[in-house]
Amino acid sequence: MADSDGSPDAQTENGDLCSAFLNQLPVTGVAVSMFGGAASETLVCASDTLAARLDELQFDLGEGPRWDALQTRLPVLVPDVRQTHPYVWPVFTKALMGTEAAALFVFPLTLGALDLGVVELHHTQPGNLSQTDLSTAAKLAGQTAWHLLRRVLVVNPADKDPAVEAALMSRREIHQATGMVLAQAGATAADALLLLRAHAFANGLTLRETADAVLQGQLSFAPRNDTRGNPGLR
Repeated sequence: MADSDGSPDAQTENGDLCSAFLNQLPVTGVAVSMFGGAASETLVCASDTLAARLDELQFDLGEGPRWDALQTRLPVLVPDVRQTHPYVWPVFTKALMGTEAAALFVFPLTLGALDLGVVELHHTQPGNLSQTDLSTAAKLAGQTAWHLLRRVLVVNPADKDPAVEAALMSRREIHQATGMVLAQAGATAADALLLLRAHAFANGLTLRETADAVLQGQLSFAPRNDTRGNPGLR
């Protein structure tokens, strides 16, 4: 239960950042992702397996409402995932059909010019949030952004905070692999990550599995005339 003041700090002092949203909104699941700090992107908390899966799908595929919310710095509301127009996420939408999610609501975590991350809400029944719920979600998102900035980025450096260290490690390998692909292919960091995502999608793998293959030397994106090997599993 939430403490009497209802703030995320009170609710998450001995819990996680997802609890506030579950306690105060009519949603099935929540995921909070952070950008910046010790890793360029990390899943801080997920209320359940489906919430974590929806976050992972968007991260792996590089498309979906979380990316639109991050780019526009505005909430992205999808009350019925089978009617995503005007949003166009062909690959993510196809993958979404294999889950129980029926509605998605993503709120950016911003403070001034800082983009700290996103909050991803989902429901297993279609339908929009009420105006009151939207206001509550926006207020909680703002409080969560301050919470992340204060507790993770200021008070405790992200790679030293035990509360988030495990979450950071879960994707640190992906960023390490991106650096290796950057060196192998002579690409930019963005293009290197795109190569990893493309290989993962083409071979039915998760981005993390693909990154592990790169780190273990089983997968290389070096040019064909490079003695370090050809792109693909060796």
